[in-house]
Amino acid sequence: MSEEIEQSIGCIALVVENYDDAIEFYTNKLRFTLVEDTDLGGGKRWVQVSPPNSNGTNLLLAQASSDEQKNAVGNQTGGRVFLFLHSNDFWRDYEFMRSKGVVFHEAPREEEYGTVVVFQDLYGNKWDLLQLNKNKGK
Repeated sequence: MSEEIEQSIGCIALVVENYDDAIEFYTNKLRFTLVEDTDLGGGKRWVQVSPPNSNGTNLLLAQASSDEQKNAVGNQTGGRVFLFLHSNDFWRDYEFMRSKGVVFHEAPREEEYGTVVVFQDLYGNKWDLLQLNKNKGK
């Protein structure tokens, strides 16, 4: 009898310029929860944030420590949308983020799969805020 395979992605590393600025942006402007902030010594920290009531992957905020990493801040995917923030109430979250000064690249739009808008984080990484239609995936 074979054992069922179970896997999940625990964290996605996001290279940031500064731990505290990133924590402030994600917790105050996107309402994420600070899951962990552990001092690892030598100026390094293990910092994880997560959307409210998320049951999945956390963002690991990794402060850039080399020139190569510093050059990747804000452009980890070459200008493409990098992360997808799913919402159960698009307009609530859109209006909250807008009130907090989050930069949007377009007006919200209705697509076959749901309601979506592209926004950027404090470093310029592109995200989709997305509410999927029932029984639709992107």
